[in-house]
Amino acid sequence: MNYSEVNFTIDPLIPNREILTVYLADMAFDSFVETDNGLQAYAPTNELDMGALQSAVDTVMQMGAAITFSVQEIEQQNWNATWESQFDPIEVSDSCRVRAPFHEDKGLPFELIIEPKMSFGTGHHATTFLMLTEMLTMSWTGKKVLDMGSGTGVLAFLAEKSGAESIDAIDIDDWAFENAIENAARNNCPKTKVILGGAECITDQYDVIIANINRNILVKDGGVYATHLNQGGSLLLSGFYEEDQPILLEAFSGFQLNNIRVKDGWCMLHLIKM
Repeated sequence: MNYSEVNFTIDPLIPNREILTVYLADMAFDSFVETDNGLQAYAPTNELDMGALQSAVDTVMQMGAAITFSVQEIEQQNWNATWESQFDPIEVSDSCRVRAPFHEDKGLPFELIIEPKMSFGTGHHATTFLMLTEMLTMSWTGKKVLDMGSGTGVLAFLAEKSGAESIDAIDIDDWAFENAIENAARNNCPKTKVILGGAECITDQYDVIIANINRNILVKDGGVYATHLNQGGSLLLSGFYEEDQPILLEAFSGFQLNNIRVKDGWCMLHLIKM
């Protein structure tokens, strides 16, 4: 399968790069590499809709950004080499690091190994980083956990390695589903069950629910999360902008706010079910 690389130049870079990424993620684009002056986005050539691409760019430009882009087709073999060469380890803290299999093991308590394929959730995006950071402050021993919109599975793996009893990792994307299964084996996480689907797959009760998706899905499925979270349980939400905080807090008004984290205009909420 051939892929197309779209190279964007964006000014000002922050927060417009993140905003554009959200729009592109709703299209055929399934991986992104941040550059010094913009973004490289990748999509299967036969699924790339140039009209939708231009519409997304126009929308972000109406918010005050100056964006130019170019498109080139690359072969799958070259794509893999490019992606691997640009995948850098992410140090979340002095105890947690997200790396690829070809990076050196530094012996940190949490070495999360993610094969850099075309799945969301390597720690490079602010929302994943925020979730990992908050999770490192929590107690996971014996907890039943749901990772909703699990992507590569990196959040589920941190929960398991931190002592969680069981983890259901659900994602609607076929590629993410396959990648998370591979990554679970790679991280020796047999307690993480990877499930293909959406909120309709949530049937159990959980002590912690992690949902790193986007604002609209979080609001739409909020009632399902509330129903399947045990009393006193933690709900970690991300995938939305800092200015969307009031919308999420209103949608989850029955919860107690425990913590807020912000990075590069993105936000994470830690809520407790009362």
